[in-house]
Amino acid sequence: MFWRRAKADEPAETGDAGDAGDPLATDSAEAADSPESIDTGPNRETPDDAAADATDAGDATDAPEATDATLVVGLQASRGFVARLRSILGAGTDEAAWEEVEETLIAADLGARLAIDVVAAARRRPAATPVEAVRAELRDLLVSRPASPWTPPRPWPDQPAVILVVGVNGTGKTTTIAKLAARFKAQGQRILLAAADTFRAAAIEQIQAWAGRLDVPVVAHAAGADPSAVVFDALDAGMARRSDLVIVDTAGRLHTKHNLMDELAKIRRTIDKRLPGSTPAVLFVLDATTGQNGLAQAEAFNEASGLTGIVLSKLDSTSKGGIVFAIERALAVPVLYVGVGERLGDLVPFDPDAFIEALFA
Repeated sequence: MFWRRAKADEPAETGDAGDAGDPLATDSAEAADSPESIDTGPNRETPDDAAADATDAGDATDAPEATDATLVVGLQASRGFVARLRSILGAGTDEAAWEEVEETLIAADLGARLAIDVVAAARRRPAATPVEAVRAELRDLLVSRPASPWTPPRPWPDQPAVILVVGVNGTGKTTTIAKLAARFKAQGQRILLAAADTFRAAAIEQIQAWAGRLDVPVVAHAAGADPSAVVFDALDAGMARRSDLVIVDTAGRLHTKHNLMDELAKIRRTIDKRLPGSTPAVLFVLDATTGQNGLAQAEAFNEASGLTGIVLSKLDSTSKGGIVFAIERALAVPVLYVGVGERLGDLVPFDPDAFIEALFA
C-alpha cells in the first residue's frame, strides 16, 4: 500500500484509508513532474533496476529462518584467514611465525594497531594451542550484549518502535531494510516503511517494490521532497495503524557531505517532536567488502547520528571477516546482524560465540 503527498494544484486523493485519521491512502500512482533528485553517489539506479533487485532476492513469503548452519556457509570466504593462521602456527611459534600472524590479521581487515594488540595478548595467554589463544583474543574483542535476540526499543506501548537505517549508497541498505521488515513481520509485528531517501534516483520505487513483495504499507512523497516530512507522515501513519515498527530508509549519503549528514539530525528532531520520549534505533549498514574504508564511514556516522547498531552486509562476499572485530573495538557499537546471502532469510542475528565458532569451523 503506497501513499504520496498531493501537489498543491492537484485534487485530494480519495479511497479507503482504513482506520480513522490514517494518512495512508491506496494510491500507487507515481508523482508527475517531480523535482530532480540529487545523486549522492555513483550507484544510480533505474526503476527497472529497483524491481529487479526486489525480484532477485527470493520469495518474500517463504523466507527461511537464518540458522547457525547458514552462518557457517556464509562465512566460507572469511574462513580463509583462519586457515592461514592455522597453517602458520602449525609450523612453529617463533618470532617470524607471529609476525606472519600479525600480517594475516592486518590483511583480514583488523587494522595494524589492533592486529599488533591481538598478537601480543595471544602470546601471553595460556592456552592449549597458539590458535586457541588467537581465537580467545578475537572473541574478547566483541562487545558484550544481552543473551536474548535484539529488538528495537519501544518506550511506550501505544507508540511504534523506530529504526533509522543509514549508510552509503551501494552497501545494500535498501535490501537490508527489506530483510529486517521480513524478519520482524514473520515474528508477528505490524511493519510500516518510510521512503525517506528522496535524493537517489529510483530509491522510492525500490522501497515501494519491496513493500509490495512483503505486503507491508509504505509512506512515500515525490522525489526531492523533504525527508523529515516523509518521516513525520510515516510516524502519523504508524500511530493511526497501531504499527509495532516503522523502518525508515534514509538517503545513502557520503560521510563527507555535511549537509546530508545534518539531515539525519533533522530527522531525529522530527521523531522527537512526533514521538516525544522515543529512542529510535540507528542502524548503520556497512559493506563488509569495503574493509577499513567502511570503518572510517561508520566512525563519521557514529559521530553525527549516534549509532546504536551495525548491520554488516555482504559478509559472504569477502575473505576479510576481521572487519567485525575492528568495528566493534573502534566504536563499542554492537554488530546486530550480518548478511550472508541474497535471500531474505540470509540476514543472521549476530551472536559472538556462534560467529567465532563458524569462523573457526
